[in-house]
Amino acid sequence: MTILILGASRGLGLEFVRQYRAQGERVIASARDAEGLARLQELGAQALKVDVTDPASVSGLGWQLDGEKIALALYVAGAMARGGATEPPARADFDRVMHTNVLGAMQVIPQLAPLVEAAGGRFVFISSDMGRIGATDNSHSWVYRASKAALNMAVVAAQPDYPEAIFVAMHPGWVQTDMGGREAPLTPQQSVMAMRKTIAGLGPGDRGSFVSYDGRRAEGW
Repeated sequence: MTILILGASRGLGLEFVRQYRAQGERVIASARDAEGLARLQELGAQALKVDVTDPASVSGLGWQLDGEKIALALYVAGAMARGGATEPPARADFDRVMHTNVLGAMQVIPQLAPLVEAAGGRFVFISSDMGRIGATDNSHSWVYRASKAALNMAVVAAQPDYPEAIFVAMHPGWVQTDMGGREAPLTPQQSVMAMRKTIAGLGPGDRGSFVSYDGRRAEGW
């Protein structure tokens, strides 16, 4: 099985690489810089240099993966911005978060979804409960919230165009990463182990859905 992981230089992306490689799977993974690429190569992954915030960089994915059949594609790349609705967001923060969390995903879908369809595979986008409109009760990290809500819509909107693939937005839980902080209850190892189990169980009925790392499916999100 060939697995593609976009945004794998650290955190959850790197842990996905580590666990899938330990399972003996063929993994293709991306990073933005030489340091990240080296970490992927040390784990035995085929490393691709891709910056999801740069459309020119993303545009090269198609030819780099020409002829591949991707059983599982994971869009893990993500960026955070703090701050709530009492102050307007800085444009630089807004652009960075939206380009990483939303535009990057929308740029890769037309290139990668046909490769996922060719394998009858799954395309999983790491989202967040913070992007669920119905579950919102505060403005904490509102730019991040808005970006994940937009990502969720992109996933649902794209699904009908690729009926032979299973598109899912997935909440990884609150995880001890640079983004989640040390006080989070889940380690990256625990989150990824649970997500791998949930991903393996995805079926046709899960198309265009929002699923938590532990398999719970959100309704009215």
